Amino acid sequence: MTETPENSTTPTRRTLVKAVAGTAFLPVVAAATSTQAAASTAAAPSFRHGVASGDPLPDGIVLWTRVTPVPDAAPGSGLGNATDVEWSVATDPRFTTAIASGVIRTGPQTDHTVKADVRGLKPATTYWYRFRVQGVESPVGRTRTAPAPHANVDQLRFGVVSCANWEAGYFSPYRHLVARGDLEAVLFLGDYIYEYATGEYSARDLVVRVHKPAHEIVSLADYRLRHGTYKTDPDLQALHASLPAIAIWDDHEFANNATPEGAENHQPLTEGTWSARMAAAKQAYFEWMPVRTSVAGTTYRWLRYGKLADIALLDLRSFRSAQGNWGPGGDVDDPDRTLTGRAQMDWLKSGLTRSDAAWRLIGNSVMMSPVKFLSLPAYLLRPLAKLLGLPQEGLAINTDQWDGYTADRRELLDHLKATRIEDTVFLTGDIHSAWASNIPVEAATYPLSKSVATEFVVASVTSDNIDDILKVAPHTVSLAATTALRAANRHLKWIDLDSHGFGVLDVTAERAQMDYYVVSDRTDPRATASWARSYRTLRGTQKLERVETPPR
Repeated sequence: MTETPENSTTPTRRTLVKAVAGTAFLPVVAAATSTQAAASTAAAPSFRHGVASGDPLPDGIVLWTRVTPVPDAAPGSGLGNATDVEWSVATDPRFTTAIASGVIRTGPQTDHTVKADVRGLKPATTYWYRFRVQGVESPVGRTRTAPAPHANVDQLRFGVVSCANWEAGYFSPYRHLVARGDLEAVLFLGDYIYEYATGEYSARDLVVRVHKPAHEIVSLADYRLRHGTYKTDPDLQALHASLPAIAIWDDHEFANNATPEGAENHQPLTEGTWSARMAAAKQAYFEWMPVRTSVAGTTYRWLRYGKLADIALLDLRSFRSAQGNWGPGGDVDDPDRTLTGRAQMDWLKSGLTRSDAAWRLIGNSVMMSPVKFLSLPAYLLRPLAKLLGLPQEGLAINTDQWDGYTADRRELLDHLKATRIEDTVFLTGDIHSAWASNIPVEAATYPLSKSVATEFVVASVTSDNIDDILKVAPHTVSLAATTALRAANRHLKWIDLDSHGFGVLDVTAERAQMDYYVVSDRTDPRATASWARSYRTLRGTQKLERVETPPR
């Protein structure tokens, strides 16, 4: 990020970050890792799950770690006594200038996780942090605060990821995001973990690596252990240690297609009440993720990056109605059904109205753009329905996303149109594929019905997509699907149903651009990454255009 205080100039953010990433930070991480290895050998406390930071504010950041007090104190085990953990923040990676510190007591009641919401920091400043318990130091993490609310910010770059399934492959996209050295933060748009039993949802039915526990996660101990398993991944640890996280949840942090009333794969007779399972999943999430608890223990909240961007982060699981039905007698258009809940919708509309930033970015776990699937042939319609977790006969819309809650979508889009709120961009994950779309008020009459916002959907990190389900080569059979979808939905500008990868969102006062990257092989821990496509929306246009190269 480049922040320019009014009437002054500063070195570019990109130059500073690359210099740091390539020099001082790496030796400190290596030294801390060696310390961890020695501590584990001696059966002393250790930091097996790395460190993380998140939810940047102009004056604050959330710091996170998990202490393993004794070797057998696995996540969710309840083993190990309570202990005091020191945290400290410095302006250099060697901690010669420590500027904040404190002590937090943790124990089995929080699964030995530690979260410090540090305040009193300077805006747009890079900091280093670490933890210590009984003389053992954690790896050193690097983080950065947001710019001051009214600061002039020239440019922002965010990594954008979703849908990382442990058993389906390695998290190479995280490694490639770390290697860039030019990002402000990383947006996790949901499905950070998956709940399934071993072998139920893997890579073309191949279990690349086995997660823990082996059974489907249901209890608090289960969710804790699954979170802990994910945070042993070296690429995920490196990403969290290098950049602050901005995270929301989707369904698989709970169970497939979760609502407050239940989930597709929850069985009350054998798995207990859904309310207890959802509460356990939320508790584990807040213990294991560097996010602040928001209203009523949810994840919806606003973050601001100077005058350039306001970021709304949505919770589209905690308040939604049960999935509806389309077609004759269907209820997807019922005005009494909701995706956001009344309070969250009012909060979002109010925040959009108040926003004076150049851009309004909405972290959105399920697709906003309307999509009709009826034009697809049956051999493509069925695997697509399987991918989306929907009935495999007669699919017209995906009722798990905004298409299944049209009253809420219409209310929000009508609000953007009526109040003339421009430059709103939805950032989405969930559907294991990459999309770039304009969002019209009336899709049936587009382009006569003008677009009021745009949407970028990023591919999955590892989770199966169309070619995986069909077990065919990428970009073969799926080409027919993309052609048919675009013909039936003219507001859709680009679709990639086959790739795995990540996005990089680049924002300036003039445009917001998503650069899509794909990885060579999700089952290879050394997978390479390459640029695939870029789209941008220019300020004031509310529509997308293709760009032939990522920005420098």
